[in-house]
Amino acid sequence: MTTEPLSFPRRYARTQRFTLGAPRAFSVSPDGSRVVFLRSSSGTDRANQLWVLDVAEGQERVAADPRALLGGATERLSTAERARRERSREGGAGIVGYATDTAVELASFALSGRLFTAELRAGTARELRVPGPVIDPRPSPDGRLVAYVRGGALRVVGAEGEGDRALVEPESDADSGTVSYGLAEFIAAEEMGRSRGFWWSPEGDRLLVARVDDAPVRRWWISDPAQPERAPQQVGYPAAGTDNADVRLFVVSLDGVRTEVVWNRAHYPYLAHVHWSAAGAPLILVQARDQRSQLFLAVDPDTGATRMVHADEDPQWLDLFPGVPCWSPAGQLVRIADEGGARVLAFGERPFTGPQLHVRAVLDVSDDDVLISASAGEAATAPETGEVHVYRVNELGVERFSQEPGVHTAVRGGGVTVLVSSVPDRPGAQVQVLRDGKRTATVTSYAESPGLSPRVTLTEGGARKISCALLMPTDYDGVTPLPVLMDPYGGPHGPRVLAAHNAHLTSQWFADQGFAVVVADGRGTPGRSPAWEKAVRDDFTLTLDDQIDALHGLAERFPLDLSRVAIRGWSFGGWLAGLAVLRRPDVFHAGIAGAPVTDWRLYDTHYTERYLGDPAAAAEAYAKSSLITDDGLSAPAEPHRPLMIVHGLADDNVVVAHALRLSSALLAAGRPHEVLPLSGVTHMTPQEQVAENLLLLQVDFLRRSLGMTG
Repeated sequence: MTTEPLSFPRRYARTQRFTLGAPRAFSVSPDGSRVVFLRSSSGTDRANQLWVLDVAEGQERVAADPRALLGGATERLSTAERARRERSREGGAGIVGYATDTAVELASFALSGRLFTAELRAGTARELRVPGPVIDPRPSPDGRLVAYVRGGALRVVGAEGEGDRALVEPESDADSGTVSYGLAEFIAAEEMGRSRGFWWSPEGDRLLVARVDDAPVRRWWISDPAQPERAPQQVGYPAAGTDNADVRLFVVSLDGVRTEVVWNRAHYPYLAHVHWSAAGAPLILVQARDQRSQLFLAVDPDTGATRMVHADEDPQWLDLFPGVPCWSPAGQLVRIADEGGARVLAFGERPFTGPQLHVRAVLDVSDDDVLISASAGEAATAPETGEVHVYRVNELGVERFSQEPGVHTAVRGGGVTVLVSSVPDRPGAQVQVLRDGKRTATVTSYAESPGLSPRVTLTEGGARKISCALLMPTDYDGVTPLPVLMDPYGGPHGPRVLAAHNAHLTSQWFADQGFAVVVADGRGTPGRSPAWEKAVRDDFTLTLDDQIDALHGLAERFPLDLSRVAIRGWSFGGWLAGLAVLRRPDVFHAGIAGAPVTDWRLYDTHYTERYLGDPAAAAEAYAKSSLITDDGLSAPAEPHRPLMIVHGLADDNVVVAHALRLSSALLAAGRPHEVLPLSGVTHMTPQEQVAENLLLLQVDFLRRSLGMTG
């Protein structure tokens, strides 16, 4: 009896894109002796364990095993926890996040709605018996207490399980359904990169706590027609031009006394970032609704008063960046700014980098330097297509820390740097532990090997020198013109052209089905220059122009059959695929639109208004960039081209109304199309059987639509 090997689509789904078993979420102790991280036990195991690496000995050990802690019981997640995971696109199980005290001696985490701590030196874990379901537990800096959220209240308990109590909670029963303390609102978690709602003081004697009231937010209903016995789920969704949640910030002492932090919330309603360290006063970043102005404010924790440290303005919009703003140990403001046409690292008002680098994030700030991630800027000597490197920056200059061409990031502490590197010719990511630049250990990965090596060319295409990845079939003869599959995301926040092996696995699988696959990062995608990203202000359709420019530019150098061109994408990429088929059928002959935004008025405030403005004042921009309007299809062209629409019915980010309204408009216009509804599926990757068949159905659709045989 033989066992049929699993297909690549099935393995890709089962391993969650070959990420299961790979170490992630690193913390380094300030004495440099320990590295803490999450990792599951195999490449198909979803349940993450908490691990500790002894740097001196190079030994790894489990500090907390979810199966042992739960006694083999099945995890149960609250609605709020499921929502948090959806916002972060977390598909794992077990311990999916943790927090530590300053010394990285004590870790806390939620598991199945219960509160656990782990003593990281001893490698022991225990449950603290508190009322649940528990969300986002975080130890105080000194490790004496653990704060957590439960039922809209911020609570605190001793590290030994004593003295559990609510510090602050909804003021009345009437507020209990809409008010919460200590959690990030939808917009912050989905669009601002702020997943937290409370922050300990360095002394551990009080906290900054966000109060969110989403009563003003419009209510939508998410239902699953395949399960008619289930009631629809009510969600607050702040669509473009509608009201956001009301967000306030309080200093809360351990005796429950609240002091409100005061700033001009009417003009700056978005609480984008909070930083509280021993280097200075609490620091907050607040943005105007149109995101064209923002303030860096220092908070007096005794009175709640704020003073302006810095102000920014931009005629397009102001981006938010990981790791900033923050104080340096010497008390200087560290920020990332768009100055002189470049994205730079700045201390106070002084830029420390120039147009040779495009700064992406601040990774760590020490007495000696700042660790950043950056890609090549407009003034770089070489484009370094798809590469992201780690650099050390100080008054003496800039030094590249990562050397191998690829995509790198890092975590640092106590003279130890954990360097995570993904490169084109090696599957997965390599994790090195370095002291003084020399490798002392490598963190083991249990991720499965894909068994597939992308045949990828990283290059530039078109007059605008658009970053591209071109993938050919593994056995391609290099001569025969091939039908083309454009495979973009193509929009803000989502670079797809990366100098990394696993980034191109699905594209290579499609290439092996007989396509030349083109991935292009045009205007609007990050990593090149502020002007490149901000060119799409008021007009998303420029992203389609760049896909065409890249396609035609590559066709001058590679054997591409421009009489058979298809496009597929998900989310923004799904919108782009629909736009391509409807607006440029002279170029594109078929499209697959996965979870597409079809009417930008139905997408959220912080994202959509940043690019297109207020829909009440920018109706033309919304109509031009949407696939549909109140009158039906928006600017459709002839001839009709085949379009497959795929959408999860449980999606609460791009709701299925987008797909259904597009289908109705296509039907009204007499345009044939296919709709594939995915029952119980959210915006994330569906279960493995569905994921496998979804890819196979896409290939079948593309072959039929492009007249491919064999």
